[in-house]
Amino acid sequence: MNNTTGSRSPSSLHYGWIILGTGVGVMFACLGLGRFALGMLLPAMGDGLGLNYSQMGLISTANFIGYMVSVIFVGRVANRFGPRLTISAGLMIIGISMALIWGANRLAAILVFYFLTGIGSGLANIPMMALVAGWFVKHWRGRAAGFMLVGNGLGIIFSGFIVPLLIAEMAGMGWRFGWLILGGVVLSMAALAAIALRNSPAQVNQRPMGADRPKDGGPDPVEEQPMSSKLSKTEVGKLVQLGLVYSLFGATYAVYATFIVTSLVNERGFDTQAAGLFWSIVGVISLFSGPYAGYIADRFGRFTALTIIFVQFSIAHLLALQGLPTFFLYLSIFAFGLSLWGIPSVMAATVGDLVGPARTSSAFGFVTIFFGIGQVAGPALAGFLAEFTGLFDAAFLICAVLTAIAAAACARLSKKGDRGQQ
Repeated sequence: MNNTTGSRSPSSLHYGWIILGTGVGVMFACLGLGRFALGMLLPAMGDGLGLNYSQMGLISTANFIGYMVSVIFVGRVANRFGPRLTISAGLMIIGISMALIWGANRLAAILVFYFLTGIGSGLANIPMMALVAGWFVKHWRGRAAGFMLVGNGLGIIFSGFIVPLLIAEMAGMGWRFGWLILGGVVLSMAALAAIALRNSPAQVNQRPMGADRPKDGGPDPVEEQPMSSKLSKTEVGKLVQLGLVYSLFGATYAVYATFIVTSLVNERGFDTQAAGLFWSIVGVISLFSGPYAGYIADRFGRFTALTIIFVQFSIAHLLALQGLPTFFLYLSIFAFGLSLWGIPSVMAATVGDLVGPARTSSAFGFVTIFFGIGQVAGPALAGFLAEFTGLFDAAFLICAVLTAIAAAACARLSKKGDRGQQ
């Protein structure tokens, strides 16, 4: 093909922008609402159903178990049916299962429904992260993935405003209508994904975004695809290293995201609307976390970016401890928000660099298994610790230590892994 954009004229909008914009909506729904709205709903939900901290932690853990289960088969499903169908189906599962929580009165039913939400989140999130890697060339990939994760922050902002309003207006029924309304929003995003997504640039006679715009004045060919779809032992070894680091992120961010609002309400005396404002501030700041991390990763190297972000996470958890002035709490949510989507976006770009776009979905799914294990363990253990001690301080302190270990590991990997990326 002589024309880098196929039959489309040079002035036409590259469809990669449509993919990226739709990806923002997918992330808004599958994680921003499907996962991170729980933190806002949990205090009122716990009061309404008489749940203790351990039981609240189990709700979050059920979601993460569902996500981890989906990771096992999502690569094969996406390869068989294509990302477009897989993502749309995942969003439908999320929307329906969230809406069903509206009528649940027993913990067991909520665990089942939120487990299904986790499965849907994995079916939508992982193929979407892999899809954007295939639509953008290597030196744009980190920024593209980072920008797409702005959708997660928009979901946090949305839930931070809508849930307190519903709770204020509908008292004991507010959290129930919250699940119902958020589920409906997710279903609308499923329809958008089914209409707008395309599985590859070839489907619209285009090359990946940036392939026809040289980086340094020379040619920028589309990356060569490996002859075999199987991963080599060297690639698997590198993916395991990435996975171990990713597991520490999964365990620690999940604790903060699940329990920070509960900590504000139950331990610091915040009302629901004030806590919602804090959570919305996290969402606003997090809008910049993906692009910020993507820029650092593309400019200075993937592991350098991961090191910086994990240091920020460690600071966020330390500043959330009880006994510190409220000013430090603001610094905590600022550090957490600025870090939140950095790790997933850089991790997706790193995996794409390692195995190529064609194998990114299955490889990222493999790495996400480690992430899922961390997500499952983190909130459950944090809930038990809080129930035992009466505070979340022990959980936040352990998270600070784990993220510091992750930062040290990434700093060591950066000495070798970031060579040649700059």
